[in-house]
Amino acid sequence: MRTLLQDVRYALRMLAKAPGFTVVAVLTLALGIGANTAVFSVVNALILRPLPVERPGELVFLANARYGPSQSFPNYRDLRDRNQMFSGLVGYRMAPMELETDRGAERI
Repeated sequence: MRTLLQDVRYALRMLAKAPGFTVVAVLTLALGIGANTAVFSVVNALILRPLPVERPGELVFLANARYGPSQSFPNYRDLRDRNQMFSGLVGYRMAPMELETDRGAERI
């Protein structure tokens, strides 16, 4: 334990001798810790936490034999209205979009 205390004192003396290096090192550590905290917060919120449903083990993903995982809106409406098996039904759509700018269309 004594050598650890000596090493810490030596490190502090060296950092005090080079204030420019110390500022850069502290800012680099702060930026790295902040970026890791932000990324972990997003991953934790989207992936690690369980879904906010009563019984997540009973969730089912429906796929169409002809269209794969996508469904048409009329098909979704029929599934929703004639549903006798599921307690609820949710639909979503992920589609590529383009934004028109002065430089032309950009995919978003």
